[in-house]
Amino acid sequence: MKNRTRALALAGSAALVATLVAAAPAPAAPAAPKVASVHGGGTIFFPYSAKDDIRFTVDAESTPWTRPFPAPGGEKGMPTDARGRVTISHYFTESGSTATAEAEVDCLVTGGKTATLTAVVKTSNVGWEGKRIGISVQDGQRGEPDRVGFSWAVANVDVKPDGTAAAGTVGTCMAPAPFTEVTKGGFKVSPAPLAPLPR
Repeated sequence: MKNRTRALALAGSAALVATLVAAAPAPAAPAAPKVASVHGGGTIFFPYSAKDDIRFTVDAESTPWTRPFPAPGGEKGMPTDARGRVTISHYFTESGSTATAEAEVDCLVTGGKTATLTAVVKTSNVGWEGKRIGISVQDGQRGEPDRVGFSWAVANVDVKPDGTAAAGTVGTCMAPAPFTEVTKGGFKVSPAPLAPLPR
């Protein structure tokens, strides 16, 4: 009788364990790596064109190691590779004309709520086709306004030894600090650490 009781108890315990194992949730799949991104649009106040209407829209996200280039070490691309689009519109009050450009994002890096990105102009009505531009975006926190910086107008001048000056080239992910305030609209910066080296 004791042996039978013991066998029943063991069988019951095994059944309980099997039930608990079956009811337990499956192990969670590893989380996908966080992706840096910038999304939004806004009108800025630029003190040297205070009467003009200047607008930026940015939709960009990182795509690490997706843009290989033909140079030593560039075979796999860069951890800051990115994709997306930037559009720029500058309405000049005095002339009534509007300058526009649309560019393809090629680089994005974040640090906290600030992002720096570059994009190559694809279409423009001011002759910027093929030009790389740099833009920085700061997602304002605790009531601070969002901010935008850009690589033309007040930055990136190349002064040569003979004293002549020209617009400097913009390397990937190079842009000045976000020096203007967004007065309408806003941007969301989702930061992420640099992607690990590919295997």
